Amino acid sequence: MKYLITGLGNIGEEYRNTRHNIGFTVLDALAKASNLVFTDGRYGATATLSLKGRQLILLKPSTYMNLSGNAVRYWMQKENIPLGNVLVVVDDLALPFGTLRLKGKGSDAGHNGLKHIAATLGTQDYARLRFGIGNDFPRGGQIDFVLGHFTDKDLKTMDERVATACDIIKSFCLAGISITMNQYNKK
Repeated sequence: MKYLITGLGNIGEEYRNTRHNIGFTVLDALAKASNLVFTDGRYGATATLSLKGRQLILLKPSTYMNLSGNAVRYWMQKENIPLGNVLVVVDDLALPFGTLRLKGKGSDAGHNGLKHIAATLGTQDYARLRFGIGNDFPRGGQIDFVLGHFTDKDLKTMDERVATACDIIKSFCLAGISITMNQYNKK
């Protein structure tokens, strides 16, 4: 059984480790834990993780955030992955830093990456793991905030929150979305 796990972010050194790139950060941690290396391919960098008989295609799109749907659609079709086996890891301003929420579907909540994925796939019925980045910015400062780096306070718990996000991804693939939501969305 195959799964497409897409971490949203922007390519380029200037975006590395920014709040908006938390999807890349989570996938990098998941790959590193299994000694996997991403290889550049069409529409993004991928790595394949084998997990108890399941194949997880880890995708970091190279399309920039606003065109993420092109990468998701391409890899779904290339690997013949059904919509129910797609999970998108995304930053979320509406959640306090480090809060993790798994959802089976939902609105884009103003997130351009999710907006493009929904438009490209023609549905909002795909799973997403929302990683809270907080919203501690002045009026009109949203862009600088999401493209900025995490605070020292955030970084103190970053490794633990990223590790939990990796556990949620594995559980999604092994136990399914309902069990995983029940187990992790309370925390």
